[in-house]
Amino acid sequence: MRGRLVLWLPVAFGTGTGAYFALPVEPDFWIAPAFAAMALSFLILGRDVGSVRVLAAALLAASSGFALAQWRAQEVAAPVIERRIGPVAIEGRVVEIALRPEGTRVTLDRLSIAGLDPAATPETVRLRIDAKLGAFAPGDDIRVARAFLMPPPGPSAPGAFDFTRQAWFERLGGVGYALDSPIIVARAPVSMPMQTLARWRAEVARRILETLPPPAGPIAAALIAGEQGAVPQEALEAFRDSGLQHILSISGLHIGMVAGIVFFAIRLLLACVPAVALGTDTKKIAAVAALAAITFYTFFAVASVPTTRSWLMTGIVLLAVLIDRTAITLRLVAWAAAAILAFRPESLLSASFQMSFGAVVALVAAWEASRATFQRWRADRRWTRRVFVWVAGATMTSVVAGFASAPFALYHFNRFAAFGLLANFLGVPLTGIWIMPWAIVAGLLFPFGLESWALIPMGWGVDRLLDIARWVAGLDGAVALFPAMPLWGMALTAFGGLWLCLWTGSVRLAGAPAVIAGLLSLGTIEPPHILVSGDGRLMAVRDEAGRLMLSRPRGGGFARETWLRRDGEFDEGIESWPRIGKSIDGRLDCAVTHCVYRANGATVALVRQPRALPIACRDTDLTIAPVALYATCRRMTGRAIDRMDLLADGAHAIWIKDGALRIETVRESRGQRPWVWPPRTREPEFRRQ
Repeated sequence: MRGRLVLWLPVAFGTGTGAYFALPVEPDFWIAPAFAAMALSFLILGRDVGSVRVLAAALLAASSGFALAQWRAQEVAAPVIERRIGPVAIEGRVVEIALRPEGTRVTLDRLSIAGLDPAATPETVRLRIDAKLGAFAPGDDIRVARAFLMPPPGPSAPGAFDFTRQAWFERLGGVGYALDSPIIVARAPVSMPMQTLARWRAEVARRILETLPPPAGPIAAALIAGEQGAVPQEALEAFRDSGLQHILSISGLHIGMVAGIVFFAIRLLLACVPAVALGTDTKKIAAVAALAAITFYTFFAVASVPTTRSWLMTGIVLLAVLIDRTAITLRLVAWAAAAILAFRPESLLSASFQMSFGAVVALVAAWEASRATFQRWRADRRWTRRVFVWVAGATMTSVVAGFASAPFALYHFNRFAAFGLLANFLGVPLTGIWIMPWAIVAGLLFPFGLESWALIPMGWGVDRLLDIARWVAGLDGAVALFPAMPLWGMALTAFGGLWLCLWTGSVRLAGAPAVIAGLLSLGTIEPPHILVSGDGRLMAVRDEAGRLMLSRPRGGGFARETWLRRDGEFDEGIESWPRIGKSIDGRLDCAVTHCVYRANGATVALVRQPRALPIACRDTDLTIAPVALYATCRRMTGRAIDRMDLLADGAHAIWIKDGALRIETVRESRGQRPWVWPPRTREPEFRRQ
């Protein structure tokens, strides 16, 4: 057991990182050094007491994680657009290009924005541009004559995903769209590696889309070039609802498949040459070839954080083969996670980090526990036993990885693919045995213009994979939606899971109650009775049965999707507000200009048109209006939320209990952090009268 204690140091490091992000206010810089000094004192004074050393080391690790996260948040500080501007001319260097259904999304740096002071100009911005793939490449300088820019949007509800925080760490200071097609000001030197890879990637994606019709073509482009933007929405939903969405994102599955295919193919080829097979270590030659293959694949398919992390883990396994060491252990996984958090502390908050490391830790722990059993089964050389061992291993891998990543999927996406095990049991072998080998062959044939010989059979496999996804997604009860899990529930589940995996023997079972308690936190959620978007264009109220009713039958964009997802509801069958009259349960009574919502002893006026204000704000406990009230409601009897509040504080959530109102805003839930706008400096005029 003492040898397992070191596994908890990276956990303590991550706990310190998480503690920094969980704080409601930005801490002083002396806090982390003070705790580190305290930990060092304990180490010195209590060096002869084992428990004191352990606690001091954990405190020192947590202090280090906290300090690095705080330093990182300050180190990436860059200007952010404070308000919507445009149309303006924008010139910059292309950093990244991504296809999207609504157009090409381009990230620019080295910016020049008309009318904006250089000191206030963001480091990077992201624009939606009407341009074809391959029109320009990373490294090119482009100019857009007219474009609109806005600040990165905040959460759509208190506690929802905070894109502004993500943008802060990406140094993304604005998002928007262009009204005109871009003009190339200067081409990047062809000798630039980034430029060369980008041109190859664009050419490969174009030739794949020309060879294979949709949806097989776009899916093949996602698997080979990492370009998911052209995948049809219907196919994306089928992969998502079946639990196969991870196959579309190049990650550990794909990197591992490429490494395995190349490794065993090279060993097989070398074994066919007796002189080479007898005179050299073919395993190490194959490991070098596999490492080179996954390195090229990683950077060719845009080295995103999940892809880079997968390359690192697989690369370590291959390096272990070269030096004759055990390929992968829990200690290696733990320190790899700590290394990633040291360089990118914000990755702790991402779904990809949590799901991938959760799955890997669980798989390694399960393999350690079952290694002796599988070795005993392998000792039997009969082909029936070999098939049984392969099926058992594949089943265990799918079950363990699925259960380990499910809590994080619930927390981030509020959905569970009930038949994900079935879909993965059918789809992953098809991908590894048929689709990815043909993808590698196609990659080798692209320079000769013969890629269609491999792409066509690859397309057959992609079509069958999509058939599996559609079939599983169409089964009754294939998708279960859940309300948003509280942060403490997810943290408790993660801690319990780590306890189960990092300890050995019967003591590890003590983690099971923590996992169960964390999952049961889903039942502790008290959903709000009223939701208001940050721009006031979308509102929702809860009916007597507990379902949301939306102010608009369609539209609402990301806010609508987020509200329904966090509420655990499907979009189908959602009731919209009546144009005139009462809702079915009678809680909502609407006129043309406004609605009145009555629940739990409170009355709330929901304004549709400004001319309703003189009437709507009388005899109500709360008035919600998407316009500024100022002195219009001088005689109001209750509280008010108007455009000024929404602009300053973002989306609002309101709870009603026994006639009392509890209001929570996005600003309050985010606290005072570097990535949050400065607090409001004035209040609406009618509040000061």
